[in-house]
Amino acid sequence: MKAMTINDQKQLGIDDIQISDMPIPKLSNNEVLIKLHAVALNPVDYKLTENHNAKWSYPHILGLDGAGEIVKISNDNPKNFKVGERVFFHNDLSKNGTFAEFAKAKSNVVSRIPDTVPYESAAAILCSGLTAYQAMYRKMSLIGKKTVLIHAGAGGVGGIDIQLAKHSGLTVITTVSKHKVEFAKKLGADFVIDYKSENVNRTINEITNGIGVDLIINTIGGNSVQEDLKRLSYNGGLVTILNTPDISNYDLRKNGQNILTLNLGGVHQSKNESQLNDLSKMEDELIQLVKDGIVDPMVNEIIDFKDIPNGLRKIKEHKTVGKIIARI
Repeated sequence: MKAMTINDQKQLGIDDIQISDMPIPKLSNNEVLIKLHAVALNPVDYKLTENHNAKWSYPHILGLDGAGEIVKISNDNPKNFKVGERVFFHNDLSKNGTFAEFAKAKSNVVSRIPDTVPYESAAAILCSGLTAYQAMYRKMSLIGKKTVLIHAGAGGVGGIDIQLAKHSGLTVITTVSKHKVEFAKKLGADFVIDYKSENVNRTINEITNGIGVDLIINTIGGNSVQEDLKRLSYNGGLVTILNTPDISNYDLRKNGQNILTLNLGGVHQSKNESQLNDLSKMEDELIQLVKDGIVDPMVNEIIDFKDIPNGLRKIKEHKTVGKIIARI
């Protein structure tokens, strides 16, 4: 089969990605083989090309998100999958991935795609959608909350979280660069801050009458997570995806606040069966929201399989909004 690979541990960049002939994966217990029709490109994909996972063997097949049809099932089949069923899944980043004609996955992390949902939409809702969903509904309590600040609202995670927040009745504030303002507004953001030309802290104070926001989802890391402490209301909560703030001189208890972290990729390494099963539960819930027209997967560009490296380069250079999907 054809696959996008990194062939050596010394190859550390997008330019090193090659199309290679690889064997079709062989199944172990509780696995299914999927003929892939659409795969999503994510920031983590290019980051892994630059900083490999220590468990990789070479050549390594890239890719984390895929949607396709089941073509083979192992003897152990607890979810009663059938050959020909349309499915999607989020892959273990330590193993061969989805940028290929075929991929295998443990059945407990695989979910069915409704007939009315295209493969492209299902693939798009995985890495970013699961991260967004986990941040909103697994990490936070929304009871009594009214406002949320979502950083990078035109990105994959931020864009889904804007939609989930509006679906949950929250007032949404988001930060984007100028050319992405209209995109964020179309997703439903109530207030869109151009972080390059506006003072984010001052604008948030004006919006909230100096109270601060109840919830913050930080997808961008860096110094912004430290600044987010100033933006939280009493009893507020911050979910961080890249790094955490330094609280050595900050009293969370005094303000009744909490900081929670999120690492979607770590679930496969955790060996925690209930958390692995929850990947599929979140997939089921997300795909239903897509089917019902509540969440737009934000497929912005569909490319050919051979153009995956160019797509990853666009993501790295911040030259896209929404999701890039490759058809296979």
